[in-house]
Amino acid sequence: MDSERILTQLRAEGYVTSPSYDDADLVIVNTCGFIDAAVEESLDAIGEALAENGKVVVTGCLGAKEGVVAKVHPSVLAITGPHDTEGVMAAVHEHLPKPHDPYVDLVPPQGIKLTPRHYAYLKISEGCNHRCTFCIIPSMRGDLVSRPIAEVMQEAERLVKAGVKEILVISQDTSAYGVDVKYRTGFVNGRPVKTKMTDLCRALGELGVWVRLHYVYPYPHVDEVIPLMAEGKLLPYLDVPFQHASPRILKLMRRPASAEKVLERIRAWRAICPEITIRSTFIAGFPGETEAEFDELLAFLDEAQLDRVGCFAYSPVEGAAANELPDAVPDEVKEDRRRRFMEKQAGVSAAKLQRKVGTTQKVLVDEPGIGRSAADAPDIDGVVRFKGAKAGEFGHVLIERADEHDLFGRLQ
Repeated sequence: MDSERILTQLRAEGYVTSPSYDDADLVIVNTCGFIDAAVEESLDAIGEALAENGKVVVTGCLGAKEGVVAKVHPSVLAITGPHDTEGVMAAVHEHLPKPHDPYVDLVPPQGIKLTPRHYAYLKISEGCNHRCTFCIIPSMRGDLVSRPIAEVMQEAERLVKAGVKEILVISQDTSAYGVDVKYRTGFVNGRPVKTKMTDLCRALGELGVWVRLHYVYPYPHVDEVIPLMAEGKLLPYLDVPFQHASPRILKLMRRPASAEKVLERIRAWRAICPEITIRSTFIAGFPGETEAEFDELLAFLDEAQLDRVGCFAYSPVEGAAANELPDAVPDEVKEDRRRRFMEKQAGVSAAKLQRKVGTTQKVLVDEPGIGRSAADAPDIDGVVRFKGAKAGEFGHVLIERADEHDLFGRLQ
């Protein structure tokens, strides 16, 4: 989303983007600094840009880590933090000035998007009020700041008018939307609407496109959106990062809830909306995690029967409170637990997908022969494979077989 805002501003001011280093007068590198692997990848990307072009502006989360970029790459032109479009543009103006010509340099109403034309991400807030011990997002992006609901809906309407058929709602904490402004009432097309996730979902559900919810913290009021899924207003898909199942580990993580309560809610969600797809992420090998507590996590997977799951071996992040916890789990044990976790989930996933064989699934085509059903978010979930169809179209596919991740079938 930061990249899209920067691209939009660049285009608005008359700059042209280049597909290669050779034709570029300046390179902007948007970085991630959340985990060590992302830091290394970002530093490598900066190094490549410097080697290939030489004029580089760095932005994003890694830029907020004082001295990290400058120490490794002292020749970059400027370093800014996350969601700092103004800072990036100031650096661009300094090193590559170009006047704006309003008669030539036109920006589409929906802004510049990095996604295909048929789907787009809609960011509804920035920052997070939680202080999970494994996470440093609040220190980089600050506390929760919700966008005005009128502004969010105006962007969504522009996206739909531009041909977007799927809106993916994102933030650091989607279900906290509006908490910071005490659910202030805004106005959408003259109607009063509260700045609250449920009310926003109702409004988005009237746009006539697929609406998918990501990064939903398991607050009690999340239960309110499940009936909207059952009514077809939202995709029956919920991305809830549970992180673990052991009460002690969840407490060390400063995460709420318990496995028993989560299982109870999952059963209630499925009773209201049987076709719901539940996606989640987990951490294996968190400091202090015992083998018995990892077994609790595996038992939770058996019981919860989640549809889409990711798991990360715990990685210490500079500045995270969890680094101070005792009894760090050895790297080889962490990786082994992650592997065992994913093997367990692969069996669950294969069985659930096998039950879809013989059904007809509505898909949104991402490219000829590859589409996604309501159960599949782009890039992180599986796909539906078939022959034919054009990108951006909806189609119906008769499912003939399945594996652990994907469905295979025939376009109807």
